[in-house]
Amino acid sequence: MSQRIVIIGGGFAGVNLAGSLAKNKNFEITLVDKNNYNFFPPLIYQVSTGFLDPSSITYPYRNLFLGKENIHFYMGELQRIVLEEKKVILDSGALEYDKLVIATGTKTNFFGLKNLERHAIPMKTVEDALNMRNVLLQRLEEATKIKDKSLRLPYITMVIAGGGPTGVEISGIFAELRNTRIRKEFPELVGAGGKIYLVNGGNELLSPMSEKSQRYTLDRLQDMGVEVLLNTRVVDYDGEKVMMKDGSHIYSKNLIWATGVTANRFEGVPEASYGHGNRLKVNAYNLVENTLNIYAVGDTCLQTCDGNYPMGHPQLAQVAIQQGKNLAKNLIRELQGRPQQCFKYKDKGSLAIIGGNKAVADLPKLHFNGLTAWFIWVFVHLFGLINYRNRWRTFYNWSLDYFSDNQDLRLILRPNKREAQKED
Repeated sequence: MSQRIVIIGGGFAGVNLAGSLAKNKNFEITLVDKNNYNFFPPLIYQVSTGFLDPSSITYPYRNLFLGKENIHFYMGELQRIVLEEKKVILDSGALEYDKLVIATGTKTNFFGLKNLERHAIPMKTVEDALNMRNVLLQRLEEATKIKDKSLRLPYITMVIAGGGPTGVEISGIFAELRNTRIRKEFPELVGAGGKIYLVNGGNELLSPMSEKSQRYTLDRLQDMGVEVLLNTRVVDYDGEKVMMKDGSHIYSKNLIWATGVTANRFEGVPEASYGHGNRLKVNAYNLVENTLNIYAVGDTCLQTCDGNYPMGHPQLAQVAIQQGKNLAKNLIRELQGRPQQCFKYKDKGSLAIIGGNKAVADLPKLHFNGLTAWFIWVFVHLFGLINYRNRWRTFYNWSLDYFSDNQDLRLILRPNKREAQKED
C-alpha cells in the first residue's frame, strides 16, 4: 500500500515537497490548505499598492496538481492533531496519515498589543493586501473632500513599522506613488504635505544584509523623501495616533504593520516541541522533536543543528524550498532503506527593491546595487512565480508600468454587503 502523506500548508515548502513526490506510486499525498490557491508572498506588497492584480501571484492548487494522480487537494484549516490515532482534525473534516508534514508558515505577530492588532494594517496574506489597497485608496478619496489641510494630513500620512524587506519595499513604492501617480490622479492633494515614515526598532534597515546594502537603502529612501526613524519602536496605536516607545507620536490613520511574525501552535503537538517564535523544533531531517512521524518544514520549523545557523535558519523562501525538496528525497530514501541526508541550507543571497531602477543584491561573494541589482531582483522574482501564466502576467504589468508610467489596478473592490452578511 502507498504511504499516506498529509501536508498541512501549500506555501513554498509544502508545494515543493508535494511536487517532488508527484507520480511516485509509493506515496499517496494530500495537501491541505485553508485557501484553494498558492500565492507568492514576496510580491504581496505590489498587490496592496495596485501594481499587480491578485491573479498575477496566485494559482489554484487543483490546476497546479492537474494530472498528478497521487496528489489530492483538501481545503481546510488544521484544528488539532490526534497523535495516537495518526489523525488530523480540520475545520472541514478529518484525515488519517502515516506521516504528517506541517508547513503552515507564519502569521503576523502584534506582540500582544491589542490596539495595534485592532487598528494597524497587516501585510501577510492576499486578503490583507486587498484590504490594504481598499483602505488606502478610500482614505485618499476621503482626503480630497476635506478642505482643512491640517485635518487632511492624517489621511495621507503613511507610517510603516518594520525595516526589513517588506517595510523597505512598501516605503519605496509609496514614495514613488506620491511623487508621480498620486499627483496626477489626485490633483486635489498636490501640496497637501502628507509624509511617509519608516519606523524601525534597530539601528539599521535590512539587518540581515550587508552594510553596503543597508547604507545604500537608507540613502536612497531618504532621497525619495521617506523619513526613516531608526532605534524607534511603535508601542501603541488608536487608529489616529501612532505612539513610540520614546514618547513621540505621529498623527496618521494609516499604520502598515510590516514587522514581526510568529508560527502557529496546534493542539496535540507536545509543548516541549515548540521553540522561540512558536517554531517547531526539528532534527537534521526535519522530524519534529518528541514525535515519531511528524515533520515540519519552512518558516514554521526551528532547526539548530545546521552549523552555520545555530539559532535556526532565516525565514526565507529559499530555506522552505530547499527543506521541502530535501524532505522528499529523505522520504524516498527511507522507503528504499538508504540513509537519509541532513539538511544543509545553501544561501543563494538576499535581495530587496527600493524603487524603480533601485535595488540591492547580496549574492555569495558579490554585492550589487542600483540598476544591476534591480534587474537581478526582477529576474529572480519573475522566475520565482509558480508557473508561466503568472510570469507573463506579472511581466506584462511591470512592463506597462515601466514604459507608460501608468497602471489601472488601483480599484476599490469590496464584497457585496448583503453577501458578506450572509457569510457572517
